[in-house]
Amino acid sequence: MTVYLDNAATSFPKPARVYERLREYLERYGGCPGRGGYRMAKEAEAVVADTRALLAELFSVQDPERIVFTLNATDALNMAIKGTVMPGDHVVTTVLEHNSVSRPLNRLERKGLIQVTRVGVSPEGRVDPEDIRHALTARTTLVAVIHGSNVTGALQPVEAIGPLVRQHGAWFLVDASQTAGAVPIDVERAGIDLLAFPGHKALLGLPGTGGLYVGPRVRLAPWREGGTGVLSELPLQPEMLPYALEAGSPNTLGLAGLRESLQFILQYGMSWIRTHELALTQRLLDGVNTDGRFKVYGPADSAHRVAVISLNLPGCPPEAVAERLDRAAGIAVRAGLHCAPGAHQALGTFPRGTVRISPGYFTTEEEIDACLRALQDLADDQWHSHDQPHEALLRA
Repeated sequence: MTVYLDNAATSFPKPARVYERLREYLERYGGCPGRGGYRMAKEAEAVVADTRALLAELFSVQDPERIVFTLNATDALNMAIKGTVMPGDHVVTTVLEHNSVSRPLNRLERKGLIQVTRVGVSPEGRVDPEDIRHALTARTTLVAVIHGSNVTGALQPVEAIGPLVRQHGAWFLVDASQTAGAVPIDVERAGIDLLAFPGHKALLGLPGTGGLYVGPRVRLAPWREGGTGVLSELPLQPEMLPYALEAGSPNTLGLAGLRESLQFILQYGMSWIRTHELALTQRLLDGVNTDGRFKVYGPADSAHRVAVISLNLPGCPPEAVAERLDRAAGIAVRAGLHCAPGAHQALGTFPRGTVRISPGYFTTEEEIDACLRALQDLADDQWHSHDQPHEALLRA
C-alpha cells in the first residue's frame, strides 16, 4: 500500500463526500450551466454559483462574482500577468517563483517588452518586505509573490507586502497554489488584488479546476473570448465579471467536486486543518533533524511553513532517494526541481534539486513515522555503501 506524501503536487485522497457525490452530479446535473432555462441547466448553474460563493467565503471576498474559474493555477497566473502587464512596465517578483509565474515574465522580458526585478530571500527562504519596497520603481505596475514555497514550504509575509504595494499604486498578485485551503487568506487584510489558486491541492478538489480572484482595483483584458450563455447579442466579450474572463462551457463536474471539498474544509475549519498538518510537518522535521544525516531546507520550525519539506541525503542524488523510498517502502515523494529552478539556485541545490515530502490532511502520524524509518534505513545503507553510494542504494 502506498504512503502518499506528494500533496504539494496534488492532494490525495479526496474527502469521501467528493467521491460519493460525483456520480450523482454527473447523472443529475448533465445540463450546461447558463445555457438554458430548463431545470437541469438551472441546477448546474446553482452548482457553479454555490462553488463561487464558498470560495468567496473562504478568502473573505465580498463579491463572489470576482471569483473567476480557470483550468488551474497556471491558467489563473497567466491570466493575471498577461491581462495586466503592458509594454514598458516594470514587474517585481521573487527568486522563489514557480515556472507558472517566472516563465510568462521571462518571455515578456526577453521580448524587450517589460523589465523584471527578482528579489532574493533569506537563508530560510523568506522574503523581506523591505526588499520589495526598495525594488519598486515609478514604472512598477505588478508585484507577484508566491505565498508558500512549493520547494521549502516557507510562508511569505504577504500581509506586510500587500500594503506596501498598494501604497505605491501597483497591483499585488499572490500565487496561493500551496496555501489556498491550508492557510487562512483574507484578500482585503493582505491588500491582495489578484489571488491565483488551484482546486486540486489543499482545496481537496479535482484536477482541472482553479480560479482567480480579481479585486476591484483591477480590470483584466480577456484571456479567452467566446460563449458566455448570457449577453450573447454583444459583438465583444462582456465586460462584467465573471463573464469577461469565463468563456466556454465550464468544468461543471470538477466544480461540483470542488463544492463538496470546500464544504468539507469550511465544516472542519481552516485552523484545525492547519494545526493537524503543521503537527505532522513538525514530527517529520524533528525526526530528520534528530537523525543528523540529512540536509533540510527552509524554516527551522513549522510555524512559518506550509506542509512541505525539502531535504537531501549528502552523497546520494535526490532521484535515487525518491526511487528507493518508493520501491523499498511504498512511499511516494517527489524529487527534482519542482518547476521552481530559481528557488533551487537560491538554495544551492540546482541542478539536481531536492527530495520533497508533503503530507496532507489525510496523512497520519503512522505514515510520517513510516517515512522516517525508511529515510533512516536508506541513510544506513548509504553509510555502509560509501564507496558508490547512490548506485548501491538503487540496487538495494
